[in-house]
Amino acid sequence: MRNILVTGAGGGLGAAMVEKFVAQGDYVFAADLKIEAAQAVADLYPGKVEAIALDVSNTISVQHVINSICEKHELHVLVNNAGLQYRAKIEDFPEDQWDLLQNVMLKGPFLMTKYVFPYMKKQQHGRIVNISSVHGELATPEKVAYVAAKHGVIGLTRVAALEGAAHGITVNAVLPGPVKTPLLVKQLKDLEESKGMSEAEALNEIVYPKQAMQRFITAEEIADSVYFITSKHATGITGEALNVSGGM
Repeated sequence: MRNILVTGAGGGLGAAMVEKFVAQGDYVFAADLKIEAAQAVADLYPGKVEAIALDVSNTISVQHVINSICEKHELHVLVNNAGLQYRAKIEDFPEDQWDLLQNVMLKGPFLMTKYVFPYMKKQQHGRIVNISSVHGELATPEKVAYVAAKHGVIGLTRVAALEGAAHGITVNAVLPGPVKTPLLVKQLKDLEESKGMSEAEALNEIVYPKQAMQRFITAEEIADSVYFITSKHATGITGEALNVSGGM
């Protein structure tokens, strides 16, 4: 049995990852800014998942969570999954929203890696997976902060992979394509309202022309990919950006 820490565990992707790890016999620390959301996930798996309150953008919160887990347990896998979205043209993009997205999606994985690395180096083993996005390799208008953060996550992943390699630590990024999570549903609704499109029209204009499979990727497909990259079948893989997007 391995010990797994998943951030953003109360969301759609996070919950799917928790389910996957538990199904494989692992014990999961389900961390989320909203402890109620994390607890709702944990309640589905009594004795197999522990809910933890965590603000990934806050150094003290990150230190507390990492130390409280790693001083009692060997932490085998960290999945940096916490994320959010905000859309606006660059000239209209609020600075506080820019800061928030960078703090959660780029500073967060940096802080988590910074404070878990000493423990993983000491145990000479570790698996870190950073959830980037297809937007880590391409761009979409009105997503300047999200795109910048997700590009940055890939850079962070590659540096951490180099620094962790001699200590038995692999660090990889998984790049989800369009997954029908509450986050994406909200984006679609915002576009429908602002541009007067139906959901099908919004999908056709925004997603499908860029995607070979022309369908949503499931949260389970992302969870399967995250599990694979942390498993014994991927021990030689590090510093990679695994695109799971249906051909975007």
